[in-house]
Amino acid sequence: MGYECLLAGLPDLKAGAPSPVSSDELNTLLEESLKPSDLPLLNQLRMTPESDTISALYTCYQAPDTNDMDKPVWWDDAASVLSEADLRAALLYDLGQKSKNRFVREWYAFNQDMNNVLVASICRKHGFDVRKAIVGHNEVADILRTHTQQKDFGLGGVMDNLQDILDLAAIDNLMEREKRTDALRFAWLEDKTRFYVFSIELVLAYYLEAGMLQRWSALTVEQGEQVFRAMVADMKKGVQLVNE
Repeated sequence: MGYECLLAGLPDLKAGAPSPVSSDELNTLLEESLKPSDLPLLNQLRMTPESDTISALYTCYQAPDTNDMDKPVWWDDAASVLSEADLRAALLYDLGQKSKNRFVREWYAFNQDMNNVLVASICRKHGFDVRKAIVGHNEVADILRTHTQQKDFGLGGVMDNLQDILDLAAIDNLMEREKRTDALRFAWLEDKTRFYVFSIELVLAYYLEAGMLQRWSALTVEQGEQVFRAMVADMKKGVQLVNE
């Protein structure tokens, strides 16, 4: 038996509309309703780069006495060029793509690829070294590092939504860019769950969609500008750390 009753009782979501349910309410409901075997999947999606699990891994891998065998094979190379924020993001993506659930793995891979293409486009636009901003070591990340000067970064035919992501980099309004990025995420979730029926994947997609709507409905224009000024400051700080 799946999640027929749970999904039937959840309010409908609509892209661009305010979230009909708060994050706290939804988290409580899901914690009470999910099967014990499915709850770890929700916890994976709730993990952030600042989570205790990520912090513990980051501290362990950065310790000078940590055995190289205990680190991911990509860690030392990444640590030589990436900021702490990017290393934490890399750990998050790495854990997510090791999930036992295909939907969760693909969600993290999609976000890693989209963010890498967007960051690469912005770096190239402003004259930063693309290779020092790419996170992860999958096919898209490796191609981005290798084909920095090609208009499409050599990803033509590799990513179905490549042009949509490249177009985001041309949007100067940071709040608008982030909203359109979330719109791509929303569309991806809708497409990926078309053929699921009352499954945990539908519940997880609902959680992710509701979170995006909640985040934007809670922001005023002024708050949004503050958020993105902070994001830009963090990006500049990261670039400075890498170049030092």
